[in-house]
Amino acid sequence: MPTPSLAALPIRRLTHRDLTACADLSEDRGWHREEHKWGFLLSAGRGYGVDDPAGGLIAACVVTEYGPHGQPRLGAIGMVLVAERHARQGVGRRLMRHVVSLMDATPLTLHATPNGRPLYEELGFTSTGRAEMVCGHFTPTKPASGVVTRAATAEDLRSILRLDEEVFGADRTHVIARLPAFADQLRVAEDDGRIIGYAAAWPNMETQVVGPLIARDTDTAKALLASLAFRTDRPLRTDIDVRHEELLDWVKAHGLESVAFNSVMTYGIAELPGDWRRRFAPLTVAAG
Repeated sequence: MPTPSLAALPIRRLTHRDLTACADLSEDRGWHREEHKWGFLLSAGRGYGVDDPAGGLIAACVVTEYGPHGQPRLGAIGMVLVAERHARQGVGRRLMRHVVSLMDATPLTLHATPNGRPLYEELGFTSTGRAEMVCGHFTPTKPASGVVTRAATAEDLRSILRLDEEVFGADRTHVIARLPAFADQLRVAEDDGRIIGYAAAWPNMETQVVGPLIARDTDTAKALLASLAFRTDRPLRTDIDVRHEELLDWVKAHGLESVAFNSVMTYGIAELPGDWRRRFAPLTVAAG
């Protein structure tokens, strides 16, 4: 029986039953397996994939929607992967066109590697910014003067959600409410009893990823990041908007090193909503 062409293979919704296949696909492309992150994304967003008749997945991606249910204000695309044996045969382009079509008029965003950027530009995405990935063992530092941080509690969730929507520019309740179970640490910064920032650190293979990192100013961001680093022995990894030069210089002075740059791209909007001045790092580049 002849093997069907890639163009004839259907694109379907992924579920948690596909978690192992998604991790296998990551590994096939030289990424870490990242089961923890895949599980989170498949819960908070919608996965799409193409099955390989020989078993496993040929391609996959995840879309996370933000805003009112049924009328999202923004969609974030991530984990766009094509198996090495089927690379450069148009399946990734077909999957992306499918997702863009499904999202209709909803504005979209994604973080693109230098290799992926030409495809996204071909599909109509434009580069609106850059993020720098930094990683390493954070050397101890004194907290920023006057900035108080503490572990978040259940009572803080409403304030965190309110601040997050104000800064991000869209409601992310279905994502942020999952952070206490997903992250190893969730901390807030306070000023006179009012939450002025929050940050999470979550496990990803041998590192702790810092994100989201939302703060009133750079000193608050420094205090939150330092407080997370103080409570783990693992290397920290995070993706910082390059416009936050002071924070980038500071983390590099404390042991983190530049790993890569990704382009922040949008489709259907000229720039991301919200307040970038208080948005220092995304939860993950796969979900914004």
